[in-house]
Amino acid sequence: MKINSIYVGGWFQRTMLQLSEIYDFLRSCTTQLHLDQKKLEEFHKNLEIGNIDYSVSGEEYVQFTTALDISVKIFEDGLIVLKHNNVKEETLFSDINHLTDYYEKRLSPAFSYLFSLGAPVPKELANIETVYPYFVVCDKASKEEIADLLSKTERQKYFEFVNEKYSVIRGDKYYFINNKKQSEENIERYIEEQVFIREFKGQLHRYLNIHRIIWEKIDEVKENANVKGSEIVKFTSKLEGYAKTINLIDGRINQMGTYISTREKIAKNDKELAEFLAISGYRYETLRDTLDYIKYLWTMTKNYVAAAQKLFEGIKSDVTSKSVESLTIVTSMSAGAALLDLFTESAPTFTAFGFIYFFILAFIGWGSTKILSMFARRRKYEVSDIEYEKDIK
Repeated sequence: MKINSIYVGGWFQRTMLQLSEIYDFLRSCTTQLHLDQKKLEEFHKNLEIGNIDYSVSGEEYVQFTTALDISVKIFEDGLIVLKHNNVKEETLFSDINHLTDYYEKRLSPAFSYLFSLGAPVPKELANIETVYPYFVVCDKASKEEIADLLSKTERQKYFEFVNEKYSVIRGDKYYFINNKKQSEENIERYIEEQVFIREFKGQLHRYLNIHRIIWEKIDEVKENANVKGSEIVKFTSKLEGYAKTINLIDGRINQMGTYISTREKIAKNDKELAEFLAISGYRYETLRDTLDYIKYLWTMTKNYVAAAQKLFEGIKSDVTSKSVESLTIVTSMSAGAALLDLFTESAPTFTAFGFIYFFILAFIGWGSTKILSMFARRRKYEVSDIEYEKDIK
C-alpha cells in the first residue's frame, strides 16, 4: 500500500490583513508592529522556509515549503493546513508526530508572537489541548489495508463514504482517504473544508462549555443568600472578570457568521466538493443554526452577569451608606463630648487631666470607628434574586 501524504490543520479567525502580515514575516521577516526583531528572526529561522507563493483560489492564501518535507497553506480566513510529503507505511506514526511537532512547536509559537499585540485571548481559550484531525491519503489501497490502518489508530469508525473516485473512512482523530482516480487538488480541497468544518464546530462546542462554566460561577456568587461586607469587593471583582471574558468571546462569536457564508459560497461553486458535501449529509445551514444557538446563549450569559453586577453594586452602595451612618454616630459622640466640656468649664485651661481627657476622647472615637467598621464587615447583606428552574443545554 502506498501512502501519499498526511495532512493536519486548524482554524482561528483571521482576515486578509493578517494574511498580509504573515506573508511579510515569511518572506522577509518584517512586521510593522513593535516586536523584538531578534525573536522574529529566531522564529523565522526555526520554520526552515523554502519557496513562498501568494495566490488566490476562492480565497487568498499563502503557501510555503520547508526543508522538512512539510508544506504549509494559510488562507485569509485563518484556515491553516499542513501537509507531510514522502510518507511511508512503516514511518506513518513518526511522520504524524513530526508534522504535529512542526505545527505546535514551530508554526504556532511564531504566529502567536506575531499576533501577540491587541485584544487578548481569554484564558478560557488559551492553552486548550486540541485534538487534530489527521488525514492519511492512500493510493488505491485495498479494503483490508485500510481496515488494518483503522485498527491501529481507532477503536471504531464513525462513517464511511465511497464513490468511484475516492473513499473516506473517518474515525475520531483520523480520516483515511483512499484515492482511486481523483486529482490531488480535489482531495486537498476536501481536506481543507473538513478541517474548517471540524474546527468551526469545535470552537462552538468550546463556547458552549465556557457558557456553562461561567454561568455556574455566577450562580456560586449569587447563591450566597447573605454576604459579609468584607466579601462584597471580592465578589464584585469576580463578576467584573467574568464580564470581561464574556465580552471578549462575544466579539469572536459575532465574527463567525461571515466565515460560514464565504466558505459556503466557495464550496457550492466547486462541483466536486459540493457533490461530496451533499452526499455526506453535511449542510451549512446546520452549522449556521448552531452558531445562532450559541449567540442566543451568549446573550443570555451577558445579561445574567450584568444583572449580577447590578445586584452587587446595589449591596455595595448599601454598605457605603451604613459606613456613612456609622461615621455620623462617631462624629456626633465627639461633638457631644466637646459641648459637654464647653459647658462644664468656664474657660479652657491646659492641665494634666485635660490632656489625658483629650486622649481618652480620641481613643473612644477611634475605638468606636473600629468597632462599627468591624460590624460593617461582618454584617450580612441579603442577596435577593429571582430563582429559575435550569433548562438542559
